[in-house]
Amino acid sequence: MPSQTPPPDVPGRQKRTDALRNEQTLLAAAAEVFVASGVDAPIREIAARAGVGVGTIYRHFPTRADLVIAVYRHQVDACAQAGAALLASSTPAAAALQQWVDGFVDFLITKHGLADMLRSDGDRFGPLHAYFLDRLVPVCAALLDAAIEAGAVKRKFGAYELMRAVGNLCIGGSDDARYEPRRAVDVLLHGLLAKQ
Repeated sequence: MPSQTPPPDVPGRQKRTDALRNEQTLLAAAAEVFVASGVDAPIREIAARAGVGVGTIYRHFPTRADLVIAVYRHQVDACAQAGAALLASSTPAAAALQQWVDGFVDFLITKHGLADMLRSDGDRFGPLHAYFLDRLVPVCAALLDAAIEAGAVKRKFGAYELMRAVGNLCIGGSDDARYEPRRAVDVLLHGLLAKQ
C-alpha cells in the first residue's frame, strides 16, 4: 500500500492563514490611524503603523473606500465576537450587557468618521448597514434575553431599540467637548437594569 502524502493544498492553506493574519494587522492599524487622524489620514501613516509598505495596503485594498469598508466590517465583527465571548463567560448577565454596551459605545464613537464617509456612498453604505444590523442585533438580543432571564432587566426592551437609543446618545460626542455620551448611556442603562 503506498504511503499517504498530505494533500497538495496544505502549503496554500498556511499561506491563506498568513495572508488573513496580515490583513487583520492592516485593519487594526488602519482603525487606530483613523481614530487618531481621521479617515483621510495618509495611507503611508497606516503602512508605517502596520509595519508594511504602501504597496501592500493597495494590494489588499485598491481604494480608500475599500479600506474604510474593510475596517468598518472588521470592527463590527469584533463587537459581535465580544458579545459572544461575554455570553460564553461566567460574567453575570447585567454586567455582560453593560460591558457589551460599553464596547458598542466605543465602536460608535470611534467609527463616527467611517460612517460619515460611507453614508456619502449610498450604494456601498446600504449593504454595510445591513451587515451591521445582521451581526449586532442578534448579539444584543441574546445579551438582553440573558439579562431578562436573570431578572436584571426591569422591563422588556428590544435589542434594536436599545442599539438605536445608544446610537442616538452617541451622536455629537466627538463634536462637543461639553457632551459626554457615556454618561448619557449610563443613565439609559440605569433605567433599564433592575437594582442589583
